[in-house]
Amino acid sequence: MGGDQDLPTDPLPEGITVGDDGVARCWWGAGDPLYRRYHDQEWGRPVADDRRLFEKLSLEGFQAGLSWLTILRKREQFREVLAGFDPATVAQFGIQEVERLLADPGIVRNRAKIEATINNARRYGDLAAEFGSLAAYVWRFEPDPQARPPVLDHAALLQLGQSPESKAMSKDLRRRGWSFVGPTTVYAFMQAMGLVNDHLQGCNRRAPVERERHRFRRPSVAAGEIHRSVRAQGRS
Repeated sequence: MGGDQDLPTDPLPEGITVGDDGVARCWWGAGDPLYRRYHDQEWGRPVADDRRLFEKLSLEGFQAGLSWLTILRKREQFREVLAGFDPATVAQFGIQEVERLLADPGIVRNRAKIEATINNARRYGDLAAEFGSLAAYVWRFEPDPQARPPVLDHAALLQLGQSPESKAMSKDLRRRGWSFVGPTTVYAFMQAMGLVNDHLQGCNRRAPVERERHRFRRPSVAAGEIHRSVRAQGRS
């Protein structure tokens, strides 16, 4: 009788994996320890710090054609050689710094991606001057929760490689001269920085992330910056 009462548990939702610690996670965050820490501690939590936002947007550009795990394994070295992703410092990089970075085996040695990061750091100043911060600019593109899937299961997530908002932000950034900011790259950035909560239904982190997003104070464009932006648009 005792054995007969050991009924099978309900099957896990597709895309959910339970780790050896008994925690249910999105499938991609359940394997490698680096992925697990990133999934549990960072991914999806809302961010308003400009340096972190610039870092993530830059690293998403470096990831193009690679796995995110590759970038995570190199992230500390990226931070070391790119001045902690301080845009003002990276904006001053020239030919010597490009050659130094191309010779560093600890990062992704791709000239186009390196030069794009430097270019974007230079463009950052104009954007921050117009909106007050990169954070204020980025959070203008937060998707309307009502436009999101009512249930985010594995099948729904696979349809979210891009969104109207990521396409709009990508288009606007490229208009401003930014590089390696396609709509898929921008959507991955939005997922990571908490503009959306793409932890699957059944993931241990979905509810805590949603509560954090609810409490999060969205950055806004300073009134003075709005006036300056309006005046600038009137002169263009």
